[in-house]
Amino acid sequence: MLPLRRLAIVPALVSVCALTLTACGSDGGDTEAVPGQGKTADRLDAVTISGDVGTAPEVKWKASMDAGKLETETITEGDGPDFGEGQAAMAQLWIGNGFSKQEAFSTYTEERAELLAVGDSLPEFLDGVEGAPIGSRLAVTGSADEIFGEAGNAQLGIGNKDSVLIVVDLVSPVLTAPDGKAQPAPDWMPKLNETDGKPASFSFDGVPQPTDDLRRVQLIQGTGDRVKKGQTIAVNYLGQAFGGDAPFDENYSTGTPTAFGIGTGQVIKGWDEALKGVPIGSRVVLEIPPSLGYGEAGQPDSGIPANATLVFVIDVLGAA
Repeated sequence: MLPLRRLAIVPALVSVCALTLTACGSDGGDTEAVPGQGKTADRLDAVTISGDVGTAPEVKWKASMDAGKLETETITEGDGPDFGEGQAAMAQLWIGNGFSKQEAFSTYTEERAELLAVGDSLPEFLDGVEGAPIGSRLAVTGSADEIFGEAGNAQLGIGNKDSVLIVVDLVSPVLTAPDGKAQPAPDWMPKLNETDGKPASFSFDGVPQPTDDLRRVQLIQGTGDRVKKGQTIAVNYLGQAFGGDAPFDENYSTGTPTAFGIGTGQVIKGWDEALKGVPIGSRVVLEIPPSLGYGEAGQPDSGIPANATLVFVIDVLGAA
């Protein structure tokens, strides 16, 4: 088990049922009435979408949706940087079944944002959002088999012949590196070693023994908004047990940030307590006592001994 619970990127979207569902909707290409379902209309002609970017969309269905190949349309155009290759954004998503005219999934009701990154981690059906300015609201429409594969998505209650509406809010950008004013390292902090300009490990020679206190230093003081309880944050991070020879977990080598919820019990208590109020753009080093980490049990399979003090370097790159 990993020392921190990672949030899967759009977990309900990429889960595809192994068993093909019975076809229940239109397979695209016409606007004829479906028995028991009333009239159908082409794509966004079937629906009105209102509300501000970053707030749950108000979706009102006028008819069942007819849709085939994937299409992406801009509802509201943002004024932020373009969401492009090598970039990431905090996003909110709403998914509706265009046949039944029912909500199937929403990060607004789940109270969590998602981290989207152009590249391998961006689901293929969201490729259409690439190039849109941050701050935009977009609508992705298509048949279920185009979006989720030929089985549809049983987890969301979407059959393989249903149509699908996905509303995507690109809420805020995610930095590629810390951005702010450098601060001196305190005497208690282990030496941070870097490889190719990225954190690689800590060295503990000559460092005072840890205390029972939670320690925090901002090596780089960011200038962005401060992290609030309940937000999802995008971070690069590295963790090492005090006195250990190597990190037990890190994501700097992946080239893509990772998203975690803060203040909700999704991560260890040391993170929940120390990262609230940290400005976006900061690089933080934490020294976390066992009582706020993994305590007497530790995580031996992950390289964390019992009663281990944990040391982390964390780049806070975005939050929503």
